[in-house]
Amino acid sequence: MKRAVLVICDGLRADMIRPEWTPKLCRLGATGRRFINHRSVFPSTTRTTSASIATGCHPGQHGLEGNAVALDEGNGLVPLSVGAPDFRDRLKAATGQTLRVPTMAERLKDAGGSIVYSNVSPGAAYFQDPDNHGYVYHRAGSFGPNGRPIVGDDHLNVTHDAEGDTAMTERFCQEVLVDRKPAFAVLWQCEPDHSQHSHELGSPAHLAAIAAADVNAGTVATTVDKLNAAGEDILLLIGSDHGHETVGDIIDLDAELIAAGFKANTDSSDVVVTSQGFSAFIYLADNQRHKIKEIALFLSSLDGVGGVYAGADLDRIGQRSDGALAIAVDAAKSDRETAYGIPGLSAAFANRFSMTLETGKGEHGGLGKYEQNPFLIAVGGGFVAGSQTEQQTSAVDIAPTVLRHLERPGDGMDGAALSQQ
Repeated sequence: MKRAVLVICDGLRADMIRPEWTPKLCRLGATGRRFINHRSVFPSTTRTTSASIATGCHPGQHGLEGNAVALDEGNGLVPLSVGAPDFRDRLKAATGQTLRVPTMAERLKDAGGSIVYSNVSPGAAYFQDPDNHGYVYHRAGSFGPNGRPIVGDDHLNVTHDAEGDTAMTERFCQEVLVDRKPAFAVLWQCEPDHSQHSHELGSPAHLAAIAAADVNAGTVATTVDKLNAAGEDILLLIGSDHGHETVGDIIDLDAELIAAGFKANTDSSDVVVTSQGFSAFIYLADNQRHKIKEIALFLSSLDGVGGVYAGADLDRIGQRSDGALAIAVDAAKSDRETAYGIPGLSAAFANRFSMTLETGKGEHGGLGKYEQNPFLIAVGGGFVAGSQTEQQTSAVDIAPTVLRHLERPGDGMDGAALSQQ
């Protein structure tokens, strides 16, 4: 029986896969195929990357632009957090749809089905399957096909931390992998991302979170090994969605745009800023779009700003240029190290939806080389054991790889199935 299992260690960047920190992942890398030039999407945020993994498409095609977006719900553009439990309902009410392309859950609903266990934000979890074709289990609410609520002991009632990840992993291995056997199963841990936002990279608390994620990944791998030994044909993909870098200066783009006369006030809908952490989006009302070049030029002059993308440049980084999203801004980066020797420093953009954005702590969301360096390992499913490739791969390549293994079509995707040898 062909099946596929995906394990995500949220926020674990590739250069932190080390024998002393992640012994189980290192052993898996030696028995599987490593993709050492693996990349996230832009922005390198969990919610956007979750949708990209679910669809095999970049944000410009699937439509979930970032961790925070601006929507017009009838009274002009307003910034909203994608992480909120009700965001998918608000997106559908405002636009008539959730994602613009089918998810893995939709593609497999009549071909073995899918089950997702996720301990990240509700939005990141629900956009694995926003239209309820399969099963999604999350501490904020678990749902089956057609949106049927899953309650009582069947609901995923875990804490948002390493302990919760471990409890979720144990249940996932028995109930999902051994008992229910869906065609596609996803386990998405909140660690080490959750701890990295609150601690200095390389600190003891950070390394403890990495160690916990490593143990859980190893638990899944052991379960899959036993099932394969019993005659199944399970492809195991273990990776992360993005990396982290350290927060340097924090730039308030709302204040800068107001001071320069481009924005009326903090809550005005003419020019709306949504922070992605190490990048930010500028949304413009229709009557302000003639100012795109002028605003982009102004933004490029600000201290702490790196790249500025508008028009065709938005398309080039995987976003659309024909909607309300008019400009993307990436922060300036350096290789400066933390006190614990972890390189990567980036300016950040003030975020009204974040309780953790703080100088000296971990963050992501931009195009920095460390935050754009997640890891990926493929075990089984025809992948050559003990091999690696420097070919550039991306989060959008995961879905077509799974569909190839399951012998299902992968049409309409931006990604391509990963090389097996």
